[in-house]
Amino acid sequence: MAKAELTVNGRRYALACAPGQEERLSELGEQFDRRVSELVDAFGDIGPERLFLAAGISLLDELESTDAAAGGNALDARIETLERKAATALMEAATRIEAISRRVDEAS
Repeated sequence: MAKAELTVNGRRYALACAPGQEERLSELGEQFDRRVSELVDAFGDIGPERLFLAAGISLLDELESTDAAAGGNALDARIETLERKAATALMEAATRIEAISRRVDEAS
C-alpha cells in the first residue's frame, strides 16, 4: 500500500491508498483543507472532529445539490426530445389528414 501525506487545518495525516493514487488523494486533501479553513473562518476552531464533520456534511450537501441539478438537466433534455418527437408526429398526421381530405373532396 502506498501512502499520501495530507495536511488539514495545520495537522498532518498519513493515509494509505492504492499505488499511483497518492497525487489524487493529496489533491482531494487540499480541497478538504480549504473547506475546513472556510469553516474555521466562519465558526472558529471548534475542534477537528466537529470541523471534519461539518466539512463532510457541507461537501455531501453540495454534491447532492449538484446531482439534483444534473438530474434536472437530463430530465429537461428528455422532455425537449419528447416534445420535438410529438411535434413531428403531429405535423406528419396533419399532412396525412390533409391528403385524405383532398382525396375525399376530389372523389365527391
